[in-house]
Amino acid sequence: MAKGITKRSEDYSRWYTDVIAAAKMADYSPVRGCMVIRPTGYAIWEKMQAGLDKMFKETGHVNAYFPCFIPESFMKKEAEHVEGFAPECAIVTHGGGKKLDEPLYVRPTSETIIWSMYKNWIQSHRDLPILINQWANVVRWEMRTRLFLRTTEFLWQEGHTAHATAEEAEAETRQMLEVYRTFAEEYMAMPVIPGIKTENEKFAGAERTYCIEAMMQDGKALQAGTSHNLGQNFAKAFDVTYQTEAGVREHVWATSWGVSTRLIGALIMTHSDDNGLVVPPKLAPLQTVLVPIWRGDDERAQILERANQLAADWKGKFSYKIDDRDNYRPGWKFNEWEKAGVPIRLEMGPKDLANNVVVMVRRDTGEKEILSQENLTAKISATLDAIQKNLYDNALDFREKNTHTVDTYDEFKERLENESGFYWVHWDGTTETEQRLQAETKATIRLIPLAPEPEPGKCMITGKPSPHRVLVAKAY
Repeated sequence: MAKGITKRSEDYSRWYTDVIAAAKMADYSPVRGCMVIRPTGYAIWEKMQAGLDKMFKETGHVNAYFPCFIPESFMKKEAEHVEGFAPECAIVTHGGGKKLDEPLYVRPTSETIIWSMYKNWIQSHRDLPILINQWANVVRWEMRTRLFLRTTEFLWQEGHTAHATAEEAEAETRQMLEVYRTFAEEYMAMPVIPGIKTENEKFAGAERTYCIEAMMQDGKALQAGTSHNLGQNFAKAFDVTYQTEAGVREHVWATSWGVSTRLIGALIMTHSDDNGLVVPPKLAPLQTVLVPIWRGDDERAQILERANQLAADWKGKFSYKIDDRDNYRPGWKFNEWEKAGVPIRLEMGPKDLANNVVVMVRRDTGEKEILSQENLTAKISATLDAIQKNLYDNALDFREKNTHTVDTYDEFKERLENESGFYWVHWDGTTETEQRLQAETKATIRLIPLAPEPEPGKCMITGKPSPHRVLVAKAY
């Protein structure tokens, strides 16, 4: 365990904040509930942005930007939407030293202002579809905050699309859920379960909300992405219609979808350990660090010359750094890079130079290996791929070992008290039963599977018929 980092087994919540502090990822802001994202944390967000943005553009989407201030009248046009967000909204009432004629909401999400613009942009079927994403910040007045997971202001992307038919909107909603699943599993090395939210848990103003859920190392669920089929709700609220090929005017169909800096919190809690941050190579800002070791100026010059020769072959293949700082000892550097989660550390001292080898240390397993300096680039690249796969496999194995199937409410409550994790249970499909479950156990129905296995049974709470199981867990 690294100095200054609480063990996960002792205090998981404290461990989480200790890892963030040790890796210099974020800090608390003077503004209550907000955070300052430090360079290490922001570099990970930039890698996430780059990966997701590429996937969005490959599916035909383009980026735009809309104002962060939303007129109050816009928010009130979609009744369910404003009711869902009202408790979390920050409202500007004065500007330029004067009281505003109309209060402005600081963006909690952008459906309303975007649809006010789509009204001007959409006239004909030729104008559809509109496939727009924006990278932005949003404000939701959270009472209980935690770095990355839940802050008053956070960064995210939000896609907003308009379509001619219900079928196109549904296909878009499902497509973007699949984009999120692919990103979570292939970039974050974080296995997720896709599904649909219950009526009680869906996005305010949506017809259907789809989600991906991941299991953290404390067994709690974390919602890692959502995609909403908005039907015609916002189109009707803002009277956005188009002329069909047949010359008839119809309301358009809408979707919205988004992920946020909460993914950084998910990454931390999926992979990190008692020694600090662990980052999958595909999202690591720095994938390899070489720490040269010397005792005098002559050794320093010789070792750095060889280090630079080796690194010349790494350009364009993976990110790297030669840590040639004079004012820190090698052991201190080892500890710093371990806490920062760099996937591979290389060590090279005088004996290594003489023997034409380096020592390679994997962050995920801690394994040390002595490697020839010949073909070192290929070995590093292969090891980065192996680390990416190993992190995913470990997370999947953890999830499978902590996923349970139960049939009775008494068994569920007893096991939930002693065994964290995911639970597949029968539910009668009613909001009343769902609310009772949450009130009595603090667990929630995380999702209904996209293609549930037909398994007739009885609701564990009411005994009423249930056609299949749903996923239940305590969650962030």
